[in-house]
Amino acid sequence: MGKRDEGQIGMVAALVRSTFLVNAVYAESAREYGLTSQQGQLLCVLMAQPYGMSELGAVLGLAKSSLTGLVDRTERNGLVQRTPDPQDSRAVRIALTRKGGGLAEEFYVETCRRIESLTTGLADADRDALAGLLGRVVLDNRVPVVFLEPGDGADPEHKR
Repeated sequence: MGKRDEGQIGMVAALVRSTFLVNAVYAESAREYGLTSQQGQLLCVLMAQPYGMSELGAVLGLAKSSLTGLVDRTERNGLVQRTPDPQDSRAVRIALTRKGGGLAEEFYVETCRRIESLTTGLADADRDALAGLLGRVVLDNRVPVVFLEPGDGADPEHKR
């Protein structure tokens, strides 16, 4: 490990601490919209398209029992609905309701604004470099799409 300038942190610490920072902003935004962080993630994922339960569990990284509870609670709040899967009569797909779509859009736009504001102290070139490097890390590690890029999915009709 090399010597660092005062005020500079290493890559691992920077990634871990930035994760905590983004999670805190995300959680605060969710609370203000009456959601848990997981419900916010669920709504943002469903903005792109409805999902089957197994697909949704894989994207969100949740066990079946945890996902079922999350969907049940979010459905009771009128934000998602279970619809028959056209390819498998035994399965259901989870989709946003009209109310859920509206809330997802508002939550998404505000959360994107808050996360983007974390980098206001950086020059445009540094922001672009950061986005490029983090994008490579995410793509190289095949991180599921949980939160779409602004402009790529705020429209609930958007399909991947």
